[in-house]
Amino acid sequence: MGKIAVIGSNMVDLVTYIDRMPKTGETLEAPQFDMGFGGKGANQAVAAARLGADVMMVTKVGDDMFGPATRQNLADNGVDVQYVESQPGTSSGVAPIFVDPSSNNSILIIKGANLHLTPADVDRALPALRQCSLIVMQLEIALDTVYHVIELGEKEGIPVLLNPAPAVSGLDMEKIRKLTLFVPNETELEIVTGMPVTTVDQIQTAAQSLVDQGIQAVMVTMGEKGSLLVTRDNIHQVPCPNISAKDTTGAGDAYIGCFARYYVEIQDLHESMAQASAYASMSTMKPGTQKSYADADGFAAFKKDLAGEK
Repeated sequence: MGKIAVIGSNMVDLVTYIDRMPKTGETLEAPQFDMGFGGKGANQAVAAARLGADVMMVTKVGDDMFGPATRQNLADNGVDVQYVESQPGTSSGVAPIFVDPSSNNSILIIKGANLHLTPADVDRALPALRQCSLIVMQLEIALDTVYHVIELGEKEGIPVLLNPAPAVSGLDMEKIRKLTLFVPNETELEIVTGMPVTTVDQIQTAAQSLVDQGIQAVMVTMGEKGSLLVTRDNIHQVPCPNISAKDTTGAGDAYIGCFARYYVEIQDLHESMAQASAYASMSTMKPGTQKSYADADGFAAFKKDLAGEK
């Protein structure tokens, strides 16, 4: 199995469960607090590693109390942390989240050290990156760094997968078209293309517009509608297993982490999509992000249940 490099973000989720938000100048007691490790890059790395992939991560943490904890969490999950570096005088990426009794969320994101991941940091990791079969990225780091990695992947012959999340309009298509795989969800596809995505046909048309601009393959995750792959020569849809979802947080990251794990082993887009769809669905059956990601044995048992095996 080939090695995966995740170049991207990490966050610490600070979740406060509230009865209501305090008014200006008011102090309220909240009933519950929880802390979890997140960030799209770290989520994707952990998902792939839990499924048995050989994963390294290139990321920046702050020099606060969360930095060593984030690094240790990645290591505990089997991720190579040689290039998880601390940024002096900077906080780690954090996401204070407030959840009311109706499960409505109010979220603040402070990218912190993630914004300090530079092309030079990536270049320092080049000897290790050259041993990788796939590079996975997101948009929670500086866009200049994302573009640099795409150029590096093309130069070194390493396939690059970009999950454009959080999505931004006006991406440089001259650079983006050098990607091997562009993997947005429906909302991200709408933002990137400016086209409607209400139906599967509309999603296909929007994805096709990106292929027409030169991207090799566009893979769209569509929640309960499954996922859709559009290339110059092929359109392929994978259905979503019929399960009862409890919490969809982090399901997209589960999908990408699982897809990467299988793709570097079997080099089959369609089969990797099928595995990823099942794994992402499984993640929605438990609350949280990384906490909901199964290991290889758990995933194998879930697939047996889906197939009706005893």
